[in-house]
Amino acid sequence: MTLIRPNPEVAGEGGAGRRAGAGRAVAVLVLVALGVLIPLLGPSAALHGTGEAAAPGVTGIALLRTLLFAALSVPVGELLVDRLVRRVPGAGQAGPRRWAPYAAAVGFLAALALASVVATGNLVPHSLDEIDVGGLYGSRDGRLALLEVNAFLVAGVCALSRRPGTQVWPLAAVVAAEALRAHPAPEHTPLLGSALTVVHLTCAALWTGGLLSALRTIRAWRGGAAGAALLGRYARVAAVALAALTATGVCSALRRMPPGTILEQLTTTAYGRTLLAKVLLVAVVAVLALIARGRLRRSADPLTACAPARAEVVALGAVVAVSGLLTALPLPIRWS
Repeated sequence: MTLIRPNPEVAGEGGAGRRAGAGRAVAVLVLVALGVLIPLLGPSAALHGTGEAAAPGVTGIALLRTLLFAALSVPVGELLVDRLVRRVPGAGQAGPRRWAPYAAAVGFLAALALASVVATGNLVPHSLDEIDVGGLYGSRDGRLALLEVNAFLVAGVCALSRRPGTQVWPLAAVVAAEALRAHPAPEHTPLLGSALTVVHLTCAALWTGGLLSALRTIRAWRGGAAGAALLGRYARVAAVALAALTATGVCSALRRMPPGTILEQLTTTAYGRTLLAKVLLVAVVAVLALIARGRLRRSADPLTACAPARAEVVALGAVVAVSGLLTALPLPIRWS
């Protein structure tokens, strides 16, 4: 038997590849940890010195809503990119493995946990005996919680079927349920608030999930002209999504905080502080998006836009975490 000594260049390339892979894995773990810390540590920081009382279990609810929003964004983004890929010339290569089934499982578990909180009168259950499942059918919030649980279950089945495009209907049901939950009937003009939330949440899912899916697809294709074309098509969709997000976000903020008090409440209320943090993060995301789009148009190699686009994904993940925290904090104004 003879021993074959590996070529030093090949060994060096393999070692570099392993180091790069390990570095990416560590980076992912760090980013996931940071994303989890925002809803876990955010409530105490946001509420400090405001005199406001947080609802029971606000930390857990913020984390669950973050997971729910992330689970919604992933399949929505994959559906968007599937549609864009069909319009890209020469895009006959195989795409990445779908994350939609896993996202549906995460969304189902998060929605189920949130439903258990509703079933105990919006209190964190400490045992199964405290959960009144039948009581969910007797309240508006309970029915909406059950709708989200069932919608993620159906979305998972659709994702595993031969027609994954049918996920759009259960995912639309999740968006509608979230919009209705966020604007109860006693609120002033609740239908307007729900309509704004539907547009805001849909555009956020398209922007966040679409960019993640587009970058994964480009990586699976190993770049090339088709990858640059896909990123360009996504950029046009993202520009429209950003405009709609900005418009609906401003309108929603003005409904919660009238113009005469908004500057004060941005620093003196937990909701305002978190909203301000979200605005700043979105501004960072917008700058990264502009850098990526500039490289896409002017660079000799359009795929150099992937570097700021990856940073954009990270910042968008932070936006999702802050959004989950925002839904769990007390509103600055109680409608009568």
